[in-house]
Parts: sequence; structure tokens; C-alpha cells
Amino acid sequence: MKEILIIGGGASGMAAALRAAADKSNRVTLLERQARVGKKLLATGNGRCNLTNTQATPKHYHGMQPEFAEAALKLYPPEKVLRFFSGLGLRTVEEYGGRVYPMSDHAGSVVDVLRLALEREGVDLRCGAPVERIRRKGEGFAVDCGGETLHADCVIVACGGCAGSKLGGVTDGYELLKSLGHSRTALHPALTQIRTVPDYPRALKGIRACARLALLRGERCLGETRGDVLFTETGISGTAVFELSRIAAVSGEGLSASLGFFDEDEDVLFAELLERKNRDGANPANQILIGTVQSRLGQMLCKAAGLSGGESAAEVDERRLRALARVMRDFRLPITGVSGFENAQVTAGGVKTAEFDAQTLRSRLVPGLYACGEVLDIDGDCGGFNLQWAWASGLLAGELR
Repeated sequence: MKEILIIGGGASGMAAALRAAADKSNRVTLLERQARVGKKLLATGNGRCNLTNTQATPKHYHGMQPEFAEAALKLYPPEKVLRFFSGLGLRTVEEYGGRVYPMSDHAGSVVDVLRLALEREGVDLRCGAPVERIRRKGEGFAVDCGGETLHADCVIVACGGCAGSKLGGVTDGYELLKSLGHSRTALHPALTQIRTVPDYPRALKGIRACARLALLRGERCLGETRGDVLFTETGISGTAVFELSRIAAVSGEGLSASLGFFDEDEDVLFAELLERKNRDGANPANQILIGTVQSRLGQMLCKAAGLSGGESAAEVDERRLRALARVMRDFRLPITGVSGFENAQVTAGGVKTAEFDAQTLRSRLVPGLYACGEVLDIDGDCGGFNLQWAWASGLLAGELR
């Protein structure tokens, strides 16, 4: 009987445990530092758990070697992951953009079927069991955990990253792998809010709009998307912001966010504003966008273009109307950074993938050692791609090839 020890009871760790336990010649122990498994999983997708994306291909992944993810994604693509969950009794639905959720619309359903499967497969689940140390012992490992030393033939490190520290994000995995000779890249928060100079966002707190969002250094575009943008006390949030937050986190200073609330070109917008001025000239100038965007947002766009409520629309000259047309397509916010790891959903960066075999996730440095999930330097786009990597890499590591 081969002793298999898995460190971390998150998505990748539970997947690895179930795959390893499918081989009845293995005796599998899963160690989780928290009081229960899957705590971070319960919070994903705003509690709905966007457990995969049917469009998950390598182009949606990042890291020093993003191509490293290709082998696991090929062996365990979304359709195979969904068959895995169907076999556990989970029913799912696909929504826009290939996002897949449990039919119950509740992340607890995902955790429940995994927990029951661990029990059914005879995995020794030990919660409240943080690992303090791993060391080589003979051809295996000795793992210090909760005042006792466990012995294993193989160890899978699935500790996750340091994102979501309130939900259990830690640096344990990096430190444990470092003690065995591995190294990591720089760590950055990803899938998180972008912080901006607070003048405009603070006044717009709580306003949500669909916009084209671009991250710029000067006039050079570093990334662009379209979707939901939410103004907050400190900057901007929402799905579009999450998609580009990795770029903001790793690209240093001197960035700005460009928000486009209208798709028409500047000349078309200028002509519409001129018509509004002529029709509603007696109204306050800062109400010229009424009926096009939320009223507070419209007033803020007017303010950015130099239109005030102390004058009538008829008093606004064409120069300022032209400026407003530009702002409607390109509302600039200087970026000061991103929210920290406590609010991030994912860690960008991690243990260097060059030190692992992409086909097996086995360490190239230490025989019998594997790693999977967020602890590795692979992170995905917003929309279920990170959980797809967790399941795929966990199942692959659990093969113990």
C-alpha cells in the first residue's frame, strides 16, 4: 500500500485526492489547515461557483510559461471535468461566455459532492491540520503536522495561493516547496479591484455601467475588454475590471484606465449633443446627458468636460461640447494600483513551472513530489478559467505518474 499525502483541501487538493484514491493501492490522506475543506470555493462566483468555462484553452492562462497549462487542459478539458462532476452527482448549467455553474446556483453544492466523494472513496480527511514542515526521509517524506509526524511515499502540494487571505489564502505552499529546493516568481493580486485617483470614483460610488475598458500607458493600450464596471470608494470594480486587473498589477506605475460609455464615434456624439443643446437649451448644462446614462454618471462626465450646473445648456460652446463627446468615449482615470491579496480572487505568480514536468506535475528536483493548482505560476482569466485549472491540474497530479 502506497501512502499518499495531499496538502491543501481546496479545489485542486480535493480533485487530486479523489483521483489518487481511485487507485486502490493508494492510501490517501488530505490535510487542510482550516476547519473545513473548500472554504475559498464557497466564495467563488459570488457564492454561485463558476466551476469551469467551456472555452478554457491555453490562451486564457498566464505566467512565465503559460504554455505549461496546455498538457493538463488537454488531458482534462472542460467536458471531461464536467463528466467528473456529473459522476459525483452534480448537475450544472452553462451560461453566457461558456461559464458553467451548479444548477442549484449555490457553491455549497459543489463542496458537498466533493466532500461526500472523499468520504466514499475512503480518503482520510484531516481538517485543522496545518503543515509546518516537509523533509525527505529515505525514498519518501516526513511531514510535521499538528504535533505529529506523518510519513508518505508521495506528497502533492495543493495549498493554493495567498489571494483571499480572509478565506484562507496563505503562503504555506511556497514556503514548503522552497524548503525542498523550489523557487517562485513575484506574487501579485489578480481578479481584484483597480484603485484610481479617488476624485471621480468616490462621487460615483455604487454606480454600475456597461463600458469599454482599456488600460493605457500614455496612449499605448496594454489591454482592452468590455463589460460591467462598478464605481467604488477607491476606484473601479466589476467583471471588466477583474479581467484587466492582472495587467494593472504587474505593469508598474504610470497607467490609466480609459472608460468608453458610448460606441459612436466622436463626430456622431458631438452632433447629438448639439441637437440636445438646441432642443433643451434652458436646462442646466450638466443635465445634457439625461436619458443616456445614469444621472450622476452623466453629471460627472459633464464635469470632466468642463460643463457645470451653474449655466444653461444654451451657454455651452462647441469646444466644450466636443470635449464632452471625447469624454463620453474616453473617460480617463489615473491608476494608483490594485486592491491587495485580501480582496483578490487569484494570485498571479507562484512556484516556477520550469521546475515541474507539465505532463505529470511531478517535481524535476525531488522524486515523489507533485504540485497543482494556484500554488504554481499559472493563473487564468475571469470566468471559470482558474477553477478549470485547479480541477485539471489536481486530477493530473493525482494520477501520480
